[in-house]
Amino acid sequence: MSNNDNKNLSSTEKIKMASDGLRGTLKESLRDELTGAIREDDTALVKFHGMYQQDDRDRREERSAKKLEWLYSYMLRLRLPGGFMTADQYIGLHNIAGDHSTGVIKITTRQTIQLHGILKSHVKPTIQAFNTILLDSISACGDVNRNVVCAAHPKFSPIHEEIFSYAGKISKLGLPKSRGYYEIWLDEKPLIDKKEKEEVEKDPLYQDRYLPRKFKVGIAIPPNNDVDVFTNDLGLIAIIENDKLIGFNIAAGGGLGATHGNAATYPRLASMLGFVRGEENTLKAVLEVITIQRDHGNRSDRKLSRLKYTIDKMGVEAFKEELEKRCGFKLEEPKPYSFTSRKDEYGWHKNHEGKWFYTVFIESGRIADEKVALKTALLEVAKTGKANFRFTSNQGLILSDIAQNDKEAVEKILTDFGVIEHTDNAGAIRKNAIACVAFNTCSLALAEAQRYLPSLITKIEPILAKYGLENDEISMRMTGCPNGCGRPYAAEIGFIGTAYGRYNLHIGGDREGFRLNKKYKENIDESAILKELDELFEKYSKNRNSGETFGDFAVREKLVTI
Repeated sequence: MSNNDNKNLSSTEKIKMASDGLRGTLKESLRDELTGAIREDDTALVKFHGMYQQDDRDRREERSAKKLEWLYSYMLRLRLPGGFMTADQYIGLHNIAGDHSTGVIKITTRQTIQLHGILKSHVKPTIQAFNTILLDSISACGDVNRNVVCAAHPKFSPIHEEIFSYAGKISKLGLPKSRGYYEIWLDEKPLIDKKEKEEVEKDPLYQDRYLPRKFKVGIAIPPNNDVDVFTNDLGLIAIIENDKLIGFNIAAGGGLGATHGNAATYPRLASMLGFVRGEENTLKAVLEVITIQRDHGNRSDRKLSRLKYTIDKMGVEAFKEELEKRCGFKLEEPKPYSFTSRKDEYGWHKNHEGKWFYTVFIESGRIADEKVALKTALLEVAKTGKANFRFTSNQGLILSDIAQNDKEAVEKILTDFGVIEHTDNAGAIRKNAIACVAFNTCSLALAEAQRYLPSLITKIEPILAKYGLENDEISMRMTGCPNGCGRPYAAEIGFIGTAYGRYNLHIGGDREGFRLNKKYKENIDESAILKELDELFEKYSKNRNSGETFGDFAVREKLVTI
């Protein structure tokens, strides 16, 4: 389907094309002190600048009763390719979170950071503060290439840094050329001369329409699929021979968003297209996959506009042919590779250079001083300057690149603040769990997720213990709606919110990320969830084969049909 077939452009498409390079009326919206919100069209454009307008849904009813405007605020997400941050940047992040947001630092499932509860008058100071530590939020949201994720743990490969560098290169490749971000938030002098503006902002990739929907890229380094590579629009799997990176297997068309009751929408894993050799060809292939989606994606129905629907409409072979035509070279047959896990490696690890890494357990990705003084401890580590910070796609954090001589100092801080004990004592299922933000800030949430999953796990753990399964690393994920931000469809057990306190229960995904799960029970509450899991875990403990995972057992026993 080409853009010529899109007779009826969605309202968002029209807003983008009329936005003057994503500027819209954002400056005017910011100056309006009578409301905490911005103008309606600007809510679509502000996403391209890394923000969502939200409100506190816990307080809607109370404020409406008092005839007050809803309590609007903004979520700001950083562009952080590969999830890397220096100690100094982390100190800055800590201070900015305290000065301008709720104070909670939220690690996302795409290796970056979100701050919530930023009032309109604080948005510009927040972005300016991040700019001073060389961080920005450009393209962290919106219909563009989003934050590029990459295998987080350097212990897995001697050439991790070489592969990791692709995250930054692809991020740069996919940045819009508009200077609007710099003018609106950083007070850069606007380009007055029309000809100069057209030259500076000429954007061969995005043109004036950008992409039909968001676009996500993930880079995996076998044997660990910690980035869930097949859930991305575009997945790159590093192929290493004789300790040298020779290229990448390329897969396209992953995406987990769906809509309850709309059979035309569905989660999908990426289809393998082939192998691409060398940096130049890899970046060319990435670029051209994006241009195919730009030219052929659905611009009339946003629910059907992700790359997965474009590929299914064109057909995988036709898509591959179009990609080869645009690239000017043929893709080779995919190279062999193996994924053996999809998890964070908690605790201390050493890499080939003799550097140390400590992976911290952070429940639901919330860095705060709650069950343990996590936020304070991480600030103290950052103040030593002895560790870098690497966020993971599983909402975890690796304190990285620690010299042998500095390990003891970092370990003492982690021990004194209870972080090591907190990490060591977390159960296997809790360590592998993921939850999206959901209530109270996500406007799409139908049910709780990050605020609820920890307490649900507390009730699930005794059931696992009853059947001797407490050390089984079952992947469990929860989202407050069917859009899939916490990747619940790619888990062994997935909870997808249907209404407040109710969820669809999905089972049957695998542990390495090659297979989606299927719906097992629909619209059930907590008591029903616990009853179903009790029965499932009993069957699993009695009838599984040696070494068989829960997801594989559910498929073999035909509890769901995959």
